[in-house]
Amino acid sequence: MSKIRAFVVGTALTGSLAAGLAAAPAQAATAGTSAAQQAQSPRKHFFGPYYSAFGGGEDFGHRSYFKGYWYSDSGRYWFFGDLFDRDHDREYSYVWFKWHDRFGSHVKYYKTFGNRHFEKFGGFKKSSGFDDFKIRVCEGTDRFDDCGGWGDAF
Repeated sequence: MSKIRAFVVGTALTGSLAAGLAAAPAQAATAGTSAAQQAQSPRKHFFGPYYSAFGGGEDFGHRSYFKGYWYSDSGRYWFFGDLFDRDHDREYSYVWFKWHDRFGSHVKYYKTFGNRHFEKFGGFKKSSGFDDFKIRVCEGTDRFDDCGGWGDAF
């Protein structure tokens, strides 16, 4: 009886080793594919945080700020970021974007109560001569209140 048991255990062990060896090259190939995909993903360039100015008795901990990143993909520059209002004082927080391309200078701003996430904005074409991108943050009842300085994000 022990010879049969030894034969069955030996067969099972051999089968499991063979299955493991067969799976190892497939797993290595999968790992190689994911590494290649990571190498091809665009490189993120982080910027910020950019802060609003002090105002109304605020301290540093109550200033609004913006931070984010950009990357280049398919001939375009894409931007992502978050605007944070740390004091929640029922005043708006503003983030301003200023950029330059062959068509001239452009300015755009956004406002929010609380926090706001900016998902993939921009799409500026490299071929349009895009060469400058600046950000500033303001906080108050007007979009020009308590503005920080312009910071380079590009």
